[in-house]
Amino acid sequence: MRRAIQTSLALLLTMFVGVGCSGVAEQQASTSQEATAQEQPVKQEEQKTITLGITQIVEHPALDSVRKGIVDALADKGFKDGENLNVDLQNAQGDMNNAISIAQKFTADQKDMIVAIATPTAQAAAKATKDIPIVFATVTDPVAAGLVEALDKPGDNITGTSDQLPMAMQVDLIKKFIPGVKKIGVIYSSSEVNSEVQVKDIEASAKERNIGVEKVGITKASEVQSGAEALAGKVDAILIPVDNTVVSAMEGVVTTALKAKLPVFASDTDSVKRGAVATYGIDYYKMGYQTGEMAARILKGEATTANPVEVTKDADLTINLDSAKAFGLQVSDELKKSAKEVIGE
Repeated sequence: MRRAIQTSLALLLTMFVGVGCSGVAEQQASTSQEATAQEQPVKQEEQKTITLGITQIVEHPALDSVRKGIVDALADKGFKDGENLNVDLQNAQGDMNNAISIAQKFTADQKDMIVAIATPTAQAAAKATKDIPIVFATVTDPVAAGLVEALDKPGDNITGTSDQLPMAMQVDLIKKFIPGVKKIGVIYSSSEVNSEVQVKDIEASAKERNIGVEKVGITKASEVQSGAEALAGKVDAILIPVDNTVVSAMEGVVTTALKAKLPVFASDTDSVKRGAVATYGIDYYKMGYQTGEMAARILKGEATTANPVEVTKDADLTINLDSAKAFGLQVSDELKKSAKEVIGE
């Protein structure tokens, strides 16, 4: 009888322990689920996909290099397209109306940031929104373009990088190739503030050197070649500013100028690779990368659009020996040695 009672008590004790353990396990599981539920929003926040709108005014090698530099810099700083970054790339094809529509669409989509490549797209984005952060690239004079109040204090929701270089460098370069130059021809887009600023700089620099300037204003890429034809017989050389519309039709300028034996000089390195004689130019991939780094800092909260506009300080000499020969120009050994890149040697 005693053994039976002991056995029954042991069984009851085992049942109570089992129930207790089960209750503890259920409580632990419940606590674990609650903790997981509490952690989930944090993980979702960490994995939020940034929506980035990139608007580019037109396709040409310099601006394409800028775009690649931007995307590469963002990736290197942890923002990778297709992972935690969704890049919406739009090209205005040289049409300001398209640029305005793109900027309005980005605003309606509530992008986390807009990156504008070149002055017209930056202007369109600035008019479309005062809330979304805007970072521009390759805007020659952001103040004259009405984008910022001052380079050191941009104001509003916009900042970026400027490719402003003194045009005196290009005028002096032409003199090194053509010591007796009397008049320089300039083809530029009359609708781009960026270009008008450069033309004024060219005129001032040329005047200081007793050189005349013949200007041809165009409104679209299809007019560029006829602009070059209009300069034939009137000038000693053509200088192309950093003008997106003209640069997009560089081959047409070079073809026309070759027929007239009228040397073409550029303000960007890619145009030299496409047939211009020489330039003191900017590495536009590096400028794009610099812009991408600015964008990444803002996205991370390490900087804001109140940070100063960054102006490039570097310009390297690039010479195309094949083009110089085709235009009947001699290239001194001194010039060759001072060039960062010599094409055709």
